[in-house]
Amino acid sequence: MNSENLRILLLALAWTAPVVLAGGLLLIWMRRASLLLSMVVMVLIPLAATFVGVFGVSGMMFTGDIWRTGAVLAAVALVTIPAALWLGRFQARRTVWERHMRDQERAAEQSRRELIAWVSHDLRTPLADIKAMAEALGDRVVTDPADVASFAMQIDRHTVRLARMVDDLFEMARINAGALTLDMENLDVREVIDEVAAATSTLAERAEVALDVSCPPEPVTVRGSASALSRILTNLLVNAVAHTPPGGTILIALGSDDGHAWFRVDDTGVGIPEGDLERIFETSYRGNRARTPAGGDAVPAGAGLGLAIAQGLVDAHAGSIVASNTDSGSRFEVTLPLVGAAG
Repeated sequence: MNSENLRILLLALAWTAPVVLAGGLLLIWMRRASLLLSMVVMVLIPLAATFVGVFGVSGMMFTGDIWRTGAVLAAVALVTIPAALWLGRFQARRTVWERHMRDQERAAEQSRRELIAWVSHDLRTPLADIKAMAEALGDRVVTDPADVASFAMQIDRHTVRLARMVDDLFEMARINAGALTLDMENLDVREVIDEVAAATSTLAERAEVALDVSCPPEPVTVRGSASALSRILTNLLVNAVAHTPPGGTILIALGSDDGHAWFRVDDTGVGIPEGDLERIFETSYRGNRARTPAGGDAVPAGAGLGLAIAQGLVDAHAGSIVASNTDSGSRFEVTLPLVGAAG
């Protein structure tokens, strides 16, 4: 490299370095600015540095070469600035999406940890009871026929509870894995409600809770799975019975409007704290002590998955489920598209 080229290189560095440094400081000062504005500044910094470098090397004279260089850089700016704006918007959406996905992953991981903690506790309790009663029967510590029958009934109740928890875990695993398959058909929701209400009436009687049903005289037809809709309503009813004190009432109501069918489960229970409404359908979420089941032994405890399963099954029917409070308790409402409804 001859001395002339070296002089040009040093001049270019001397003129462009301050521009780049100033641009870097500007970006630092603008660190709270929007991503779009930052992208525009990042595009303008090398263009400005190029123009200043050429201007300095030319001896700070506005020659024809300077004007031509300026025109070229202006044309480049006309192309790159819109591209920077588009890339900025794209990067902003991607950043928000990635942040949202990270938040979802953290929430899912926290939910899994809570589920493991709850299930570990809930499985350990009935298993310990079953083991203790089985040992008592095997060692003939209990020999009175009435006591033996009582122990057998308790073992059976704990076994049913464990089976229900395992079923819930299996159903939730299928929903989360996207492996849920439903046999869809046209159904009159009134029939599903009648069957579930009849099956749940014994549970309500044991909890000393009245169960009422209100359905319209005409059919309310949706496209769905009979077993899945029964599971949804059963989970909502069991939840309502569990949180309604003796002497309370549970109302199942059915109706339709605006191309959608809806059914509600209203109870006269303790209600849902406002802070729990947004998380009530999360896996294993059980809320605070205000939501402690009021049904006592009448309602066997599960794995805390009933409402999460209900939401997963409702989503599989392209419907929605919401929880809210009423003047007398809480309400869970499921909305499903009517058969033949537009849209």
